[in-house]
Amino acid sequence: MLHRFAILAIFAVAAASAENPPRVFTMCIPEKYSKECVKMMEESASKGFPISCISGRDRYDCIERIGRKEADIVAVDPEDMYLAAKNKLAEKAGYSIIEQVRTKEEPDAIYRYEAVAVIHKDLDINNVQGLKGLKSCHTGVGRNVGYKIPITKLTAMGVLTDINNPEYSARENELRALSTLFDKGCLVGTWSPDPTINQRLKETYSNMCALCEKPNVCDYPDIYSGYEGALRCLAHNGGDVAWTKVIYVKRFFGLPVGVTPAMPTSENPADFRYFCPDGSKVPIDANTKPCTWAARPWQGYMTNGADTNNAEAIQRELTQLGQLGENEKANWWEDLLLLNEKTLAVAAPPVSPDEHLQSAKYMDVIERNSGAPERDARWCIWDENALNKCRSLARAAFSRDARPRFDCILEKDETACLKAVRDNGADITIIDGGSVKRAINEYNVKPIVAETYGEGSTKLSERPALAVIKSGSSINGLGDLKDKSSCHSGYEGDFAGYNAPARILKLNGLINEPSEINTFFSKSCAPGAPLNSKSCQLCVGNIKIDDDQAKEATKCRPTNAEYYNGGKGALRCLKDGKGDVAFLPLTALQQLDNEKDAAGKLEDYILLCPNGGQAPINEWERCNLGLEPPRIIVSSAGKNPNALEELKHGILAASTLYSKNPDLLRLFGAWGDKPNVLFKDDVKELMSTDNTWDKWNSWADIQQDYGTH
Repeated sequence: MLHRFAILAIFAVAAASAENPPRVFTMCIPEKYSKECVKMMEESASKGFPISCISGRDRYDCIERIGRKEADIVAVDPEDMYLAAKNKLAEKAGYSIIEQVRTKEEPDAIYRYEAVAVIHKDLDINNVQGLKGLKSCHTGVGRNVGYKIPITKLTAMGVLTDINNPEYSARENELRALSTLFDKGCLVGTWSPDPTINQRLKETYSNMCALCEKPNVCDYPDIYSGYEGALRCLAHNGGDVAWTKVIYVKRFFGLPVGVTPAMPTSENPADFRYFCPDGSKVPIDANTKPCTWAARPWQGYMTNGADTNNAEAIQRELTQLGQLGENEKANWWEDLLLLNEKTLAVAAPPVSPDEHLQSAKYMDVIERNSGAPERDARWCIWDENALNKCRSLARAAFSRDARPRFDCILEKDETACLKAVRDNGADITIIDGGSVKRAINEYNVKPIVAETYGEGSTKLSERPALAVIKSGSSINGLGDLKDKSSCHSGYEGDFAGYNAPARILKLNGLINEPSEINTFFSKSCAPGAPLNSKSCQLCVGNIKIDDDQAKEATKCRPTNAEYYNGGKGALRCLKDGKGDVAFLPLTALQQLDNEKDAAGKLEDYILLCPNGGQAPINEWERCNLGLEPPRIIVSSAGKNPNALEELKHGILAASTLYSKNPDLLRLFGAWGDKPNVLFKDDVKELMSTDNTWDKWNSWADIQQDYGTH
C-alpha cells in the first residue's frame, strides 16, 4: 500500500505548478483507511493542493512515525496527544498541535467542552466538603465530565478518600468513594465489562443508581443520564448537584451558545448556580463566565515540529482539505480528518501536546489512578515481538482509562512465565488452552479470560478445523487427495491449516509422519513454509502491487501481504482454482463477506469428511478434523477474588475498547510481519471464563494428539 501511495504522491506533485511546486506534505493514516487515503490524494491533487499518505498499522504507530519524521501530519484525540507527550521519541520529535477540530457552533472556544457542577441556588454549601451526603447526578460511568473529572479533582482536594485501597480494583475504589460521599445518585452504564462483576458492583453500591429512571437496571437509555439527563435529574428527580458540561447547561436553560441564539425553555436558570471548585457560586446567565473544574481539549492535527513557514502551509492545506471533504461529503473527511457536518478544521497557534493538555487541566484526568499505588498488572511474555506489542498496549490503554496499568515482563519461555505467575513475579500470562491443565496442576494458576473468534466457534471458543472442497467436486475421501494441490490457512503450528490435516492423514495411514504432508500433495500454499519448498508453490504474495520484486518478497509470508494467507486466503486459493482442497477453521467460512473477501460464497463450498464422503457446511459437527482450543489468560489461584476481578476488569476494558476501535491500536490482527503476536490474529474480542469452563482435560489431550505445542 505504501508503494501505491508513493506513485500517487508523484502524480500529485506533477499536477501542481511545474515552475514552483509546493511542498507536498505527508499524512500518516491507520492502514484500515488506506483506500480512503488514495481517494483523498486524488481529489486534493485535482484541486491543486496535493497531499501524500503513508499508512501506519494504527494511530499509535502513526504517532511514532511522525516522531521519526517519516510523515508530517496525523489526526489525533487528546489521549493520543498524551502518548506523544509521554513518548520516548517526544523530545527529539518536537511534536506540535498545529490545527484543531472545532465545532461550527463554537469555533472560537478554547476547549471542546468544559466540565461544571450545577446546584440549586438555595443549596446550603460553601466548600467542596459540603458535597458530603448530597444527591448527585452524573452523565454516566467512565465518562469525562460526569465521572473522570469530578473523581480526579475531588480526590486531589481530599474530598474523595480511601480511593487507593489495595483491597479493591481501581473501578471499585471509585464507586465506593462516590457511594460513600453521596447519599444517592444516578450513575448509569457498564460498571464492568464482565457481566458478573457489573451486577455485583451495582448491587453493592446501589445508592448510586437510586436516582435513575430505572434504578434496578442503571444503564442506558435512562432519561436521567447523559449531559442533559444529569440536569433533568437535578431539576426534576431530587438531585442536589449535577456534573455536566457548559454547552448543555446553556441549552437546558435556553441561553445562547456560540453562534446559536437563545432558545427559551421551560427551565429557569435563575433557580440554579454553577458550583465552583473554591466553594463559591456563579449565576447561570448569558453574561457570567461559568467556573469550570477542567476541560476536554479539542482534537487536532499533530506534526513533528515544523518551522513557522511549514506550519502555515500545513494549516492552509488542512483547512482546504476540510472544506473539500465537506463539499464532497467524502468518507475520508470523517475517517482521516476526524471531521463531520458539525465541525471544521481551525488553524491555531502551534502548541506542544503537553501544553495543550495542561492548559485544559486535563493531564491529571488522563493519569488518574484509583488502584493501589504502584500495583500494575504485570504481563509475562517470552517473545520480543509480543513484548513490543504488550508495551504499546500498556501505554495506549493507560491513556484511554483502562486500569490497572499494564507492565510487561520478558522471560525465556512459557514455563518461566508460569513460575513467575505462581511466585508473584508476574500477574498474568497467556497460554494455549491445551496447556491450562498442566498450568493448573503444576503452577496453581486460575484461568480468567479467553480469546473469542466470533461466528463459527463454539460456546467455549473452540474452532473446528475443516477440509473444504468446491461444491460439485469429485473428491470423496482423503485418499483422493494424494498428489492433488492444497491450500492451507498456515504452516507448522497452525491448527486448522497444518496440524489437524497432518494428524488425520497419519491416522488414515496416508502418511507416516506429520512432516510428510509436505510431499503428500503435489504443490501447496501454506504461508510460513520455507520459500523454495513445494508448500509455497501456489502462493502469490501481494497481488495488489505491480512490482514483481515486492511481490516476491511477500510470497508465502504468514501475513496478510500474502493474498492466500489465513482461512479466507485458503478459500481464495481454492476459489481461484489453485488448489483442490483447502484446510481452514470454520470461522473463516462462517464469516465470509461476499463483497469484501473475494473468497467466494458459502454455497460454493462443501466439506470433505475425515471418514469419507462429503457433507454440507452446517454438518461440521460430524465432519471436522478436530476442535482447536482458544488461548487463555491465566493468573494465580492464590490471589484473592478482588485482585483477580481487578485483572479481569483491566484486560476486558482494554480489549473491548480496541476490538471496537482497531484504528487506535490494532490489538487483534497482523502486528508487523509476524503472525499471532500476543493474541491469535483472528481474535474478535476477549471474554471472561468462569466455573462452567471445564474442557481443560480434553484440550490437553488435543494438544498432545495434534502436536500443537
